[in-house]
Amino acid sequence: MAFGLARQELNDWKKRAASGKIAFITHFWYDPRFPDMKTVTKVGCSDLIALEEWGKKYGLKKEWIHHRHGYPHFDLMGHRQTAILRAENKMDQVERLIKKTEKRNR
Repeated sequence: MAFGLARQELNDWKKRAASGKIAFITHFWYDPRFPDMKTVTKVGCSDLIALEEWGKKYGLKKEWIHHRHGYPHFDLMGHRQTAILRAENKMDQVERLIKKTEKRNR
C-alpha cells in the first residue's frame, strides 16, 4: 500500500518514465511481507534496455524488474535504497518524507 504521494508527483514520474528516461519516486509504503520497511523508491523507465543497464550499475538483476501498469520499474528498499539514492543524488526524496513525518508528529 502506497501513501504520502501527491497525484502530481506520480504523474511527473509516469511522464518521465514513459519518455524513456530513468525516473525516481519515493513514497511511504506498507507491506506485511516487509514489516521493517517504511519507504520504497520506484526507479522506472519505459526503455527496458536503459533500465536494465542502469540496474547493472548497482547490481540489480533484470529479473527484478516489475512489469506492472505499463511502467517497468525496480523497487528499492532498505540499505540498497539509501545507497542508490545517495549515488544518484536523490536523497531529497527520502528527506522530504522524513520532514513530512516530523511535521505530523509535532
